[in-house]
Amino acid sequence: MKQAENIIAQSSAPPFFRVANPEEVGLSPAPLRHGDAVRTWVNTLAGFQKEALVLSTRTGAMWRLVSDEGAYLNGHDAAPCPLSFLTVGMISSYMNEIMALAARDGVTLRHLRLVQNNHYTMKGSMMKRTMTGGALPVELEVEIDCDLPDGALSEMLANAVHASPLNGLMRGVLPSLFTLSRNGTQIAPGAARALDGAVVGGPTGAAPIAAPSDVTLIERLGLSPHKPVAKGTTGAATSLTDEQDRTLNPAAICTLREDGIKEIEQHLYSPHGSIFRYLSEEAPPHGMGRAPDAVSYISAGIAFCFMTQFGRMASMERLDLSHYAVVQDTHFSLGGASGGTGRAGTADPVETHVHLTTTEGDDVARDMLDVSERTCFLHAFCRTDLKTRLKVTRP
Repeated sequence: MKQAENIIAQSSAPPFFRVANPEEVGLSPAPLRHGDAVRTWVNTLAGFQKEALVLSTRTGAMWRLVSDEGAYLNGHDAAPCPLSFLTVGMISSYMNEIMALAARDGVTLRHLRLVQNNHYTMKGSMMKRTMTGGALPVELEVEIDCDLPDGALSEMLANAVHASPLNGLMRGVLPSLFTLSRNGTQIAPGAARALDGAVVGGPTGAAPIAAPSDVTLIERLGLSPHKPVAKGTTGAATSLTDEQDRTLNPAAICTLREDGIKEIEQHLYSPHGSIFRYLSEEAPPHGMGRAPDAVSYISAGIAFCFMTQFGRMASMERLDLSHYAVVQDTHFSLGGASGGTGRAGTADPVETHVHLTTTEGDDVARDMLDVSERTCFLHAFCRTDLKTRLKVTRP
């Protein structure tokens, strides 16, 4: 695949911003079922570059985010890869719940730093339709200094992990649900599970306007250091080969700034890619909402990753796919500690409305959806029962 135009770099608009006019944009909010809901619209720009509008039903905040891929997909590396958004949202959510539990129990934290590694797999052949994405257990190291004895500390941290809203997508098996439209006409999906409901379209109103801000939400810091990863990959177009058996490893380091904003340094070790620094903050009353909250990053990551699979399949099989977009709804409970529910986090299956513009027939459109769902790492994350492996380190 030839390297596409670098739309993100050429645009006069900032790549990441809070939208000042969400009511005028014309993206309706998702229904609120369990305390938190996010509707994410993702639109293809060029190559593997994508833009998203992420709308929180609970807070009304809308964020504009963009994503790109690195050399492994012949991308420009102009923005973070899709997997990094979920990793960042996950570690941000864990930080939220740890801080909330400590505050509830009167535990003074003198030092807190989280280090997280996510692992995914891609195995099989695209041509033979055996290629499948997979998700592996999450590794979370908590560096912490407090007066709790080891047993009580381990219990508090384990409770924080379970309290995260993302727990609802990790524990148990939640296959995603889909509608499919080809050239504006809804058609029945193939193997992918059908969503029983009306098709939801993208924005119908004004263009999003950037709200004034004195913080840089996301910025590239350079290349990630080289780290040995079993079946890891590096180099140009390595993710476009027909036969694959590889492991992906995005990681993140999260600390809390003095102003209350979480600063997250995301590394992409395999395929080898860049470091991006993210900011994250919850909306009032748990923060000032100066940066995207945890579930907004999580939701954007799932939609971005799914979109990449359509582009990857079309480029590998030379299919006509002139435009594609999705509208995705995610439904979460509030955090068990941060939201005061006192329970483990829960979630509904991810619901996605797929819109394809193509001269290919209906059966090819169905095949595009089926392959994209099967090869999407983050839909695999949802349909796999996963645990977070916790390691506690005292300084």
